[in-house]
Amino acid sequence: MNGVTMVLRALHHGEKHLAEHLTTVAERHRTEHEIHHVATDLALWSREHVQRLADTGRHYGLNLDESPDVSDPGVLTMLREKAAEAVGRRPEPGLLLLRDLRDLHVGATENSLYWEMLAQAAQATRDDRLLTLTAHCHPQTLRQMRWTNTMIKNLGPQILTSL
Repeated sequence: MNGVTMVLRALHHGEKHLAEHLTTVAERHRTEHEIHHVATDLALWSREHVQRLADTGRHYGLNLDESPDVSDPGVLTMLREKAAEAVGRRPEPGLLLLRDLRDLHVGATENSLYWEMLAQAAQATRDDRLLTLTAHCHPQTLRQMRWTNTMIKNLGPQILTSL
């Protein structure tokens, strides 16, 4: 396994994890409509990245699982929705939301670093397949980072000073 395949594998894992976490955060904060809807949309990007990484990985001899494991049985989804509604009425959800946004930001930042490493390797080796992959996916990861950062900046002062 060379460095490129190691980064592809790490990115696949990171994007899969980010898709799962974005979906969980969207469900957990269902009563915060902007969080719910944007996190759901951003999870779609990470799922697409997982698919593209799996497709690209095959070219490099990797067999990466193509689909993120974000499907839940109906009962678990219903329980999460009810918990989100109940938590939405208590003062602590703000702190939970900030923690979730921080965790999402750290995950997206880690993925961004891997995208950057992959892009640099692609440029050094003139690998058009990797260049195309990184040119499509990395800007979306940067937008995921900017969204989490913006939400922390906007919500943090209000949440932290209202305790």
